[in-house]
Amino acid sequence: MDCVLQTSELTKRYGSLLALDRCSLEVHRGQVFGLLGPNGAGKSTLVRTLLGFLQPSGGWGKILGYDCVKQTVAVRQVTAYLPGDARLFRQMRGSEVLQFFASMRPLIHPDRHRQLAERLELDLSRRVVFMSTGMRQKLALVAVLGSSVPLIILDEPTANLDPTVRNEVLSLVREAQQQGQTVIFSSHVLSEIEEVCDEVVLLKRGQLVKRLHLSELQQSHRLFARSDHDYSDIPESFRSRIQMVRQGGGEVVLDLQGDLSSLMPWLGQQSWSQLRIEARGLDHVYQQVHPPAQTTQSLAAMNSLNRSTAR
Repeated sequence: MDCVLQTSELTKRYGSLLALDRCSLEVHRGQVFGLLGPNGAGKSTLVRTLLGFLQPSGGWGKILGYDCVKQTVAVRQVTAYLPGDARLFRQMRGSEVLQFFASMRPLIHPDRHRQLAERLELDLSRRVVFMSTGMRQKLALVAVLGSSVPLIILDEPTANLDPTVRNEVLSLVREAQQQGQTVIFSSHVLSEIEEVCDEVVLLKRGQLVKRLHLSELQQSHRLFARSDHDYSDIPESFRSRIQMVRQGGGEVVLDLQGDLSSLMPWLGQQSWSQLRIEARGLDHVYQQVHPPAQTTQSLAAMNSLNRSTAR
């Protein structure tokens, strides 16, 4: 099956709180698929509903064709899940924790666990109760990434890890993809999503509000320059790819779409100074969906003022 994960109108309600609002989604085999949004956006609720830990209020979800309500055991047999708040047996040593998980998944080879532990610089002889928060996170990652199941779900996998270990975890995610596994990568760290994901959805108040391929971001740039020339009349052949953001006071800001090489002849003819072109990364898209609090408050104040003026 090419479609590893599928949902239709999946909904989760807690009384008057709509934690998940009619989410329809497909994830295909071999993807690293990102779930992006702030805390409370619905990422963990979506994952836990898919795994059968929460009962949906409406709609349905399937993993590898297994119904997430009626076939929860089968769903968990083909899925390895790292929760955002992983709990481990405190009195066990790290090696004993991994032996426990391996006993439930016979396809896991002990050598694989040892290799992962070495790469993450994890001491498996220490008891969990004496491990730091970061060490416990590493142990949970070894238990999950050591599995050969078709689908791996990682909820904030790099939390509490130092930058070096974070990079190693991202490398392991890419390796899992190369081995044919599908990875759901839930995070609110934009740089990690950009680095490892093929596709991402942004959640807001339980809704999937935007979906995009990360390759699309490589074709989007913003130009900053100083110039007294009026650029309001952009050549017609470029109007679908060049958008004026603002100009005035000697400043010009343009958004550029598509391959830059075809725009260079026109750009090179302009009387720019202090020219700067930046790639518009995921941060730009994220802020469109989740504006900074100050911007939101300013818009609310402006709307309130407009209403008062109208009266």
